[in-house]
Amino acid sequence: MHRGHDHDHHHHHDGHAHGHHHHHGHPAPGPVGHNAPGVKAAQWQTPHLPHEPAPPVDPRAADMDLVETAFLEGFSRAPDPVSFLRLAGIAFVGEAADGTRLHLLRVETEDVVDVGSVMPLLGGEGLRYDPLPSRMTSHRRRLGFLYHDGATVRRLGFADARALADRTDAARIDRGH
Repeated sequence: MHRGHDHDHHHHHDGHAHGHHHHHGHPAPGPVGHNAPGVKAAQWQTPHLPHEPAPPVDPRAADMDLVETAFLEGFSRAPDPVSFLRLAGIAFVGEAADGTRLHLLRVETEDVVDVGSVMPLLGGEGLRYDPLPSRMTSHRRRLGFLYHDGATVRRLGFADARALADRTDAARIDRGH
């Protein structure tokens, strides 16, 4: 029989429906592959996990990265940062889930540009550093809200700052009679 390669396969059937004895004329295979004794693994892989249904996504959180980007763009150009913060739903006095009162001190924006990459060498014997070509550099901006909790300063991200319960006292307006 010819099977698309340059040697023949002789098959002997012993009468069992599925029992085949193969005589190929090849030497017995030696220990090869990642399960062979004495072979050190050169790389690792994570086994595939069973597909589970994704948890439901809060529609308000689905596009939070886009909302944060829009906030960054608008805040940097806002002529009245205090009003902009109110419009964005950022509490000046907020209450965290644990009941701690937080007082907004500062909003920080930061430009970040990744220009290099570090990767582990095969076998785990050190690291390799490579500068990135310009087309692979990444530009992003980070946003932080610095709140004082009565003892220390806490840095919150955009979503966490918006999640604070607003405890900012309304401005008091006295009417003169």
